[in-house]
Amino acid sequence: MLSLPEELLRTVQSGGSVAWTMLVETRGSTPQKSGAMMLVFSDGSQAGTLGGGCVEAEVKRRALQLIDQGSTEILTFHLDRDYGWDDGLICGGRMKMLVDPVRPGDDLGWYQSLAEQTASGRGCTEVVVVDAEKVNGQPADEANPSGPAVETADRLLFDHAGQLVATRGSGRVPEAITGRLKSLKTRPRPWAEAGLTFLPRLERCRLLIVGGGHVGQKVAELAAQADFDIHVVDDREEYCNPERFPQAQRLVVGDIDTSLSGLEIDENTFCVIVTRGHNHDEEALYHLAETPARYVGMIGSKRKIRLIFDDLLREGISRDALARVHAPLGYSIGSQTVPEIAISIVAELIACRNLGGVPERPRPAGLFDAEETTGDAGASAECASEPEPA
Repeated sequence: MLSLPEELLRTVQSGGSVAWTMLVETRGSTPQKSGAMMLVFSDGSQAGTLGGGCVEAEVKRRALQLIDQGSTEILTFHLDRDYGWDDGLICGGRMKMLVDPVRPGDDLGWYQSLAEQTASGRGCTEVVVVDAEKVNGQPADEANPSGPAVETADRLLFDHAGQLVATRGSGRVPEAITGRLKSLKTRPRPWAEAGLTFLPRLERCRLLIVGGGHVGQKVAELAAQADFDIHVVDDREEYCNPERFPQAQRLVVGDIDTSLSGLEIDENTFCVIVTRGHNHDEEALYHLAETPARYVGMIGSKRKIRLIFDDLLREGISRDALARVHAPLGYSIGSQTVPEIAISIVAELIACRNLGGVPERPRPAGLFDAEETTGDAGASAECASEPEPA
């Protein structure tokens, strides 16, 4: 599937016209948040969404007009009786929308850079001037009659390291940006200040799923929708293939021990162990427990987990490494079906990614000692191993 910048490039390079529309600032309660994007094609079709309803319809109507005119605008909507009554959105929120028409022959440098930064997966930050007077500090006609230093709807693109890689509009870099960029490592949400809106596109994270059975398949499906890049390892080709995992960036079929020993695991890797048996789980955890992975989780009953931990301690895996393993993985939501288990797992992955860690939850006692424990401590605690696919 093409990203929206790639789709825009393909359309214009093929001789078509399109309007890039984006929600660049919100205040109060709104149906979408800053960063939502939509392409409006000259035939009235669209890709992406700004939240639907009459606001989206009005943006689309104006975008079609601007495609003919060739000018860029920022539209402001207040969710009151004018733009909220029909959709039940009378909540006093405010939305600012950028509409940028792109036609054959126009400079595509901005969108080429945006497509490259998006494809790299390393993240970038787009800065939009939403109020040129505020950015410049004074109206143009008071001290700068020749015009403001920057113009409303100017855009600047910074890479993951904070280096400027592209501009669109006047090409000027406002001084107000200095010191206001945030590190993408902190996974910031969009923010606005000093007449500027900052729209971070966060670094993508890889999810390594060890085990291609029922749970692994459903976790991959949900996690891909949550913007994880999916890698799957299994020793059975009939369960680790593009038909079962169409969203996967990489499929590794082979002995689990050998396959994992050759994989690169970094701090942006999340690992989920959901194989079909105790021995495979132990092999996987042996290779993953002491890696720099941001998250390592394993399915299983508390008894199975304790036995595996005891074995790995004897094999030299450190107690500290095992203490950070999420086992049983997933939030405790009373999961009984495969989809429910997968939801609980992916929710925990998202929390770890977006919050910098998984919120505290009771850890089952006895994982490092001989006393048997009872009771459900995790969403998948009742599963001794991943069931075989039918």
